[in-house]
Amino acid sequence: MDFAFNADQNELAKRTSAFAAEKIAPHRHGSDVRGSYRPGLLSDLAAEGLFALRIPEDHGGRGLDTVSTGIVLEELAATDLSVCFPVLNAALVGGVLEANGTPKQLARWLPPIARGESVLALALTEPDHGTDAANIGLRAERRGDRWVLAGEKTSIMTAAYATHALVFARTGEPGARGITAFYVCLDDERVSRETLSDLGCRSGGRGRIVFDGLTVAADDVVGAMGAGFVEVMRGFGISRALIALMAIAVGRAALDEAIAHAGRREAFGRPIGRFQSVAFPLVEHATLLHAARLVSYEALCLADAGQDPRISANMAKWWAPKAAVEATHQALLTLGHLGWSEEGPVAQRLRDVIGLQLADGTAAATKLTVARRLLGRENAP
Repeated sequence: MDFAFNADQNELAKRTSAFAAEKIAPHRHGSDVRGSYRPGLLSDLAAEGLFALRIPEDHGGRGLDTVSTGIVLEELAATDLSVCFPVLNAALVGGVLEANGTPKQLARWLPPIARGESVLALALTEPDHGTDAANIGLRAERRGDRWVLAGEKTSIMTAAYATHALVFARTGEPGARGITAFYVCLDDERVSRETLSDLGCRSGGRGRIVFDGLTVAADDVVGAMGAGFVEVMRGFGISRALIALMAIAVGRAALDEAIAHAGRREAFGRPIGRFQSVAFPLVEHATLLHAARLVSYEALCLADAGQDPRISANMAKWWAPKAAVEATHQALLTLGHLGWSEEGPVAQRLRDVIGLQLADGTAAATKLTVARRLLGRENAP
């Protein structure tokens, strides 16, 4: 059992950290206030190869493993969580496409993703179907050799920036087996978008996407008819661990600010870190985040070894965002009025990380997945 990254992974972390410090950190507050990425950010992410992480090398990508993807997302999230989402989507959607597309489709789809020309959204959630995703209502009707999409998706991260989306639509019977995935271009007059106003991750471009009779080709179907829901659920085995690491990175960054403050700030003639009431909560939260990080990387290591990561990934997903929110809250309390201020280093992090308790499955949904794996479906909720 080896708990260390290899030399290439350590170099990747160092390079991504330096990139984030130069290209992201100076703009974090401004992007949050403005509610959008700075001009040129997506191009910078592409130039750094961050959309190519999971794309195979023979399609212009870097062909990295999921552990390396987790390392990159940790470094980005520690600087600005909102920046992670287009990178995460490229890895998740790219993985779904790579696993289910034909050679001809992959040659058409993957190189533009790797180059950053195609910015991706995953369009699954609907106004009335979040956790109950197997019962989505957006329909795809067959018209000759083409499909016509009609309906609404909502709470879609990067909706404001995406050029393409992996869209899940009802093509058959009720339930999971009646859902098919389509890879579609969003640059069409029959597609409209609205950016939503959020508590946190304000620059992440979360929004609504409405399809008003969008016509797509039969060759835009991803995988088998009626297999779309199953395909994305497989992807969640990786993405939930990645999102857990993003949350942990935010919590650890906030704790780092609190720990530094506890060493600088003096009260009653000594640094406040000398008081148990300040030091011990920081220790407790650092311990919980450290443990959650190990579970998250266990899931990614299992995936890279070709083993089932679902138990570890779902454990990490229900636990890590909760632990990160609580750790960031404690950091805010440690910093006092500096923490409460939007000009300080922690308030935005707290607003941002709360959203990861919802993203890619709530605690209830992920606990249900673990329960069914541990107890069996017949003995679980």
